[in-house]
Amino acid sequence: MNLEQIYSEDEIRVQIFKALADKTRLDIIRILRNRGEEMNCGEIGEYIDIPKSTASYHFKTLREAGLTATRKESLNKYVSLRLDMFDKYLPGFLDTL
Repeated sequence: MNLEQIYSEDEIRVQIFKALADKTRLDIIRILRNRGEEMNCGEIGEYIDIPKSTASYHFKTLREAGLTATRKESLNKYVSLRLDMFDKYLPGFLDTL
């Protein structure tokens, strides 16, 4: 691995840790992990009782860090964990939740 690849990997790690440095986002990850499948954004928002605009911000932050994937179907958005990213950058992390 060359120095450029190392810096790129470190930038990904920084994004991940920034995304995880918030209790609400940890709650979202915990909910998705416990469910074990994708969930509707509104349903997740109801679990953690936050306004839609706030939830959207948290979903965007997690998606940009590569920790979740979002799929749109009609008017609904569905979120799922990107287990490949957790396995690569945070092995065992989900088991601690």
